[in-house]
Amino acid sequence: MKTEKVITHIVNWLKDYANNANIKGFVIGVSGGIDSAVTSTLCAKTGLDLLCVEMPIHQGENQVTRADRHINWLMDNFKNVKRQPVNLTPVFDSLVAALPKVENEEERFMSLANTRARLRMTTLYYFAAFKGYLVAGTGNKVEDFGIGFYTKYGDGGVDLSPIADLLKTEVYELGSVLGVNKDIMEAAPTDGLWGDHRTDEDQIGASYPELEWAMKMDDEGKNESDFTGREKEVFVIYKRYNSANKHKMIPIPICEIPDSLK
Repeated sequence: MKTEKVITHIVNWLKDYANNANIKGFVIGVSGGIDSAVTSTLCAKTGLDLLCVEMPIHQGENQVTRADRHINWLMDNFKNVKRQPVNLTPVFDSLVAALPKVENEEERFMSLANTRARLRMTTLYYFAAFKGYLVAGTGNKVEDFGIGFYTKYGDGGVDLSPIADLLKTEVYELGSVLGVNKDIMEAAPTDGLWGDHRTDEDQIGASYPELEWAMKMDDEGKNESDFTGREKEVFVIYKRYNSANKHKMIPIPICEIPDSLK
């Protein structure tokens, strides 16, 4: 990949989109992960306003620290960057308290994890509307179009997606050239929705390089019977997520009324 030229292309694309929309800048949630670090740096390089929002919800200290250091680095290097901390933990706890009690808390772990993402989306759009900014998405190609590893109307609720045509390994390539902090570059990818140390690989059962391979094989028309061993296992994992999360990756279904009924 021609990394430097890709960076220039994305930065110009962001500037053109914002200028054509008569928008003053961008708002982004910074999590301490590689995707938000790269996306926020690309937005900063446009020279337009960038508001980096920290939104911890019972967050692991290591994630908060990485996000904090990255925003400090951005502010040291780009005059157009500002930070906005918003502690969503009490908001989340109040919502949970207002919801009906359940006998087994584990049964609603996934629902509550997605609720965290949707609270963050709501917060980002508050600032976007208040300041006249666009919400910049941080999803990469594997997450957005391969396995649908994001929350519908959560981190999937954005105005534009600067890195959605890049594989995860390519995002790391950009991060290296952009000078993203070493601790972010070396941290295991995590969605940060669980309040513990589980990684994306823990949840999915496969690494991003493995998923990128499976995505390529699927695009080439391969099927499960073409593989054995770990390759077969990874391909099955990819296809399971791809199928189950298809509703996130296609337009919302519309019940079209036939002309004869109108």
